[in-house]
Order: sequence, then C-alpha cells, then structure tokens
Amino acid sequence: QVQLVESGGGLVQPGESLRLSCAASGNTASIYIMGWYLQAPGQQRELVADITSGGTINYADSVKGRFTISLSRDNAKKTVYLQMNSLRPEDTAVYYCNARSFYSTIYWGQGTQVTVSS
Repeated sequence: QVQLVESGGGLVQPGESLRLSCAASGNTASIYIMGWYLQAPGQQRELVADITSGGTINYADSVKGRFTISLSRDNAKKTVYLQMNSLRPEDTAVYYCNARSFYSTIYWGQGTQVTVSS
C-alpha cells in the first residue's frame, strides 16, 4: 500500500506562483510513476504532469514552459513537487497527486485546491 499526502494549494493572483508537494509513504519501492492531475468543476480529471522513477517527464500542453515537476527520494519516502509559475485563472482546479505501481495499482491523494483570481 502507498499513502499520498498533498500540501501547497491556495489562493493566488494571476501571474503568481505556487508549489505543490506530495509525500508518498508505505511501499514506495513499488512506485513506477508519480504525477499531478487537475479537476475543474464539472470537468473530468486530467493529467497535468507526471514523472517516472527513471526520470522521464510528461507535461500537458497547457502547462509546458510554466510548470515543472520533480521527484525526490529520501530513504523510504518519495516526494513529487509541482512548481507552478505564471498561473492563470484557467489553472483553477483541485489538484490531485497520483501514483502508479509496477503492478498497475493506482493511488490518489485527497486533493488540494488551487485558485487563481484577482
């Protein structure tokens, strides 16, 4: 089992930055890929960015050049970060941390709200 705990959401003005963190604990050695998804009201959850244990990164077109995903490993914990710069009102959503194991088990965090508004 893997547990995911997110932090870092909040309210910012357009053009400002936020950094989201997601700490994974438990059987982190089984994790193949970690990432972030967003879900706006009335919309489906969609990929923002993900990173494999080997360092391969994938971004949604809408965030390329503005968001940066990174992964750190510290003993039994893995933490994935999402640095979000030049935020826009359309980035407003609940952001969910996601992890997928080598056995295709999928884990989700509880979600953190990001609101971009003047």
